[in-house]
Amino acid sequence: MSAPAPLRFDAAVPAVVLLDQTRLPTAEVERVCADVPALVTAIQQLAVRGAPLLGIAGGYGVALAAARGDDVPAAAQALATARPTAVNLATGVARVLAAWADGGRTAEAALVAADALAADEAQASAGMAEHGLTLVPEGARILTHCNTGALAVGGTGSAFAVALAAHRAGRLAHLWVDETRPLLQGSRLTAYEARRHGIPHSVLPDSAAAALMASGQVDLVITGADRVAADGAVANKVGTYSLAVLAAHHSVPFVVVAPRTTVDLGTADGAGIPVEQRAAEEVTHHAGTAVAPPGTAAFNPAFDVTPPDLVTALVTEVGVVRPVNRNGLARVMET
Repeated sequence: MSAPAPLRFDAAVPAVVLLDQTRLPTAEVERVCADVPALVTAIQQLAVRGAPLLGIAGGYGVALAAARGDDVPAAAQALATARPTAVNLATGVARVLAAWADGGRTAEAALVAADALAADEAQASAGMAEHGLTLVPEGARILTHCNTGALAVGGTGSAFAVALAAHRAGRLAHLWVDETRPLLQGSRLTAYEARRHGIPHSVLPDSAAAALMASGQVDLVITGADRVAADGAVANKVGTYSLAVLAAHHSVPFVVVAPRTTVDLGTADGAGIPVEQRAAEEVTHHAGTAVAPPGTAAFNPAFDVTPPDLVTALVTEVGVVRPVNRNGLARVMET
């Protein structure tokens, strides 16, 4: 059984309606964003997240502003800058904004473009699943990080879509799910989606991945991405770089799965990727309760950057890039 739709546009209100991911897995609650400031807040609070889904949310946010008769360019600017690392948010907003401008600045033109963006991401998900499945051996034990299913991408996801395809093909023996500290997108969201699809899975502390690999219980690591630079460097949820280093040490393939909308040829290398810094309270508190002494400082980057030499392959909706380098990325973006 699949999860409820993570996002929909209600033209009657009008509003962007989200499945509030901050309430999962204990409660499936919709959050109604009836204006762009409410949607920006929801994005910043991670009620909606995941690079491709952020792009879809941003696109529908432009459609919402148009439907309300708001200042659409100003709304687009607020949406595009709500979170800096996921390139899809800015590009999704730009795509729908351009369609709105070219279509006579009508709400209909914006909504048609937002619907098309959502459909394209769902189609991309199917392509990633198909190509990614070719890299999964029989009886695979896959380790994944953060959340890359329908709650993050559209369709059935990116990296999660590959695991799901492997499960349906009878190739997946077990899915290992990193908790993904500090906000637990793995244990809260990936385990939620895996359970709904009947995928055999276990949650582990992020710090246990090394021991798991050392014991020979991981055949493949697959993750998503929030931005892929022109040289193949990958920004993804913090902790991804650690997994890539561990995978290299233990000779485990490390595969990134992302749609071409996440590839940013305008960013030359990993050093040029902006990394969002989150509030210290996400680390010093848990569920609103302090777990560190008052005034304790925290280093809380939402993402880290994995260099391309640690990435075995990049799976996109049109094929697999291997080795991951500038030439390979340029070719897949021209396809």
